[in-house]
Amino acid sequence: MKLSKELRNGFLIFLGIGIYFLLMDLFGLSKYYFLRIFNVFIIIYGLNMTLKSNIKEGKTGYLFNLISTGFTGFVGILLGIIGLALFVNFKGGASYLNSLSEAFLFGGNPSIAEYCMGLFIEGIASVLIVVFINMQYWRNKNVFKD
Repeated sequence: MKLSKELRNGFLIFLGIGIYFLLMDLFGLSKYYFLRIFNVFIIIYGLNMTLKSNIKEGKTGYLFNLISTGFTGFVGILLGIIGLALFVNFKGGASYLNSLSEAFLFGGNPSIAEYCMGLFIEGIASVLIVVFINMQYWRNKNVFKD
């Protein structure tokens, strides 16, 4: 069974972000919230792979590519949040979560579900921004027919 490029690239986004954050945790850099911003480059790469694949296949409709890349990003973020919840529970649950930077997103003592929901919303917002930036980039190259 062959996975669609959206699922495959979404899974690659998940793997890339997972490896990035595991390395940050391994090297003790998890507390530096500003380093978390660099995961956007992984998202850009994964979404751009989907767009390039669509264009190579001759699928040049703007709406089709907008939905395709949006779905790719959604898959990557959803898998990433599931992986985060499992990782936090594996590392000690709420006590590990409290050891992460308080300056990031919430402050205080959010539950694992609250933390994951906040990151999911933030992730979807960032994916939508990257999708629209990518779409405009490729539109300016006169690739889309619609």
